[in-house]
Amino acid sequence: MANSADRFMTDVSAASAGPSASPDKGTGLRILVVDDDRTLREGCVAVLQMDGHTVAATGRGEEALEFVRRRRFDLVLVDLYMAPISGMEVLKAAIEAHKGVIVVIMTGNPTVASSIEALRAGAWDYLPKPFSASHLQVLVGRAAHAAAAARTDREVIKPAGLVTQSGSAEAMALLGVSPSFRKAVDLAQKVATTDASVMISGESGTGKEMIAQFIHRHSRRAQRKLVPVNCAALPDNLLESEMFGYRKGAFTGADRDKAGLLEVAHGGTLFLDELTEMTMPLQAKLLRVLQDGVVRRLGSETQDAVVDVRFVSATNRDPQEAVQQGILREDLFYRLRVVPIKLPPLRQRIEDIPLLAEFFLKRSWERHRASGAPAPELTPDTIAFLQSRPWRGNVRELQNVIEHVAVIADAGRSITPDDIPVYDEAEAAPETAGAGLPADIMNEAFHVAKDNLIAHFEQAYLARLTARTGGNMSKAARLAGIDRTTLYRLMEKHGVRRDALSGVPE
Repeated sequence: MANSADRFMTDVSAASAGPSASPDKGTGLRILVVDDDRTLREGCVAVLQMDGHTVAATGRGEEALEFVRRRRFDLVLVDLYMAPISGMEVLKAAIEAHKGVIVVIMTGNPTVASSIEALRAGAWDYLPKPFSASHLQVLVGRAAHAAAAARTDREVIKPAGLVTQSGSAEAMALLGVSPSFRKAVDLAQKVATTDASVMISGESGTGKEMIAQFIHRHSRRAQRKLVPVNCAALPDNLLESEMFGYRKGAFTGADRDKAGLLEVAHGGTLFLDELTEMTMPLQAKLLRVLQDGVVRRLGSETQDAVVDVRFVSATNRDPQEAVQQGILREDLFYRLRVVPIKLPPLRQRIEDIPLLAEFFLKRSWERHRASGAPAPELTPDTIAFLQSRPWRGNVRELQNVIEHVAVIADAGRSITPDDIPVYDEAEAAPETAGAGLPADIMNEAFHVAKDNLIAHFEQAYLARLTARTGGNMSKAARLAGIDRTTLYRLMEKHGVRRDALSGVPE
């Protein structure tokens, strides 16, 4: 460790001779450095004080525990492997003593297992040894930005409530009253005002990109760019050059220097769509950017830019399964999934279908038809039919179907179930899939398939039943041949709200 410390002290001398690499120099953080290597500890103190921070330091874990319990620090830099009090114990004590403290683990043995353990325990980041003075300054600069964001959280006006009348894309994302969807939207509202990394999961067409746009619009970075990257749409080599940029001559056709999307997103948000389609080598390179904020372009031998980017990612896979299958790096998963948001499929939020259908019909009619022509109307039977469909393409599929209707429907007429274009997957499926069953059901385990089919039947039945009875629970229970308690239990199970369905004419 002495050699590493000596190299660090040499780098300190070089750093003091030139400008600081920290993007937030002079922000004046209160920092505690805990490391039993005296040379490295003193080197860290020198660099941090040079950048205008107030620094305390100790080489003993016992003293570190007293420090974090008696004083409030913005940032704690602590060595993982110390005795008899380990860095992990100091980490837990610091987080327990002061909510919001940023703890960075320093380690000379940066294994994936130890790094993930630290992140799970609440570490903000980890710093592999040996590290340079500039590396330390960049990391502390990022921490300064996060600390400043946390201090101003209470001053930020929270975003407005649910948007239901606007024709914007954001309204499409936020239109709904179902409990599962509202839970996701409420979480998006809470996390929007922070700089935390967000991972959005859900089936294709559920509105992941819309939620990402909403988070960006209501963040402190709203005046800067939201840069989307579709990880599944570009070949590996092209995705790498687009994200990281390149130097002139890096490859055939590279006739000029080009900044990558990470640099373009500086100060804003980078949206990584279909994250699990990114190759493992590229994931490793992205992980380095998350660790130190430094971008190195293709063909470059030095750092090209220090970036301050908020990461929002999305995947239509189960991200934890992707980790288990070796498709997604576990350490990258924990860094990007600080706040997970799971969007429910449309078949699990059927009470939102009337709202969405009316919204799409109004917007499509205004877009495609002559101004002033009376829009067609969706009948209660049509709404019930829409609620009975599986919608494997989710909100996107519903939007396309309603747009089709708006294009061909006559002005002022009622739209019936026969006017709704549907693709019957059961009829198109091979006979081996089973009569009347969805084509992909044979890919599921028996008990899972059975439960899904029963749930789908119950949802469709309740939708038709409540549409027929106009929300009259006594009449609905009588027609179904069940008691009202059972009916209420089924409605609660599937998130069907009486007030969302009442008032529908029989």
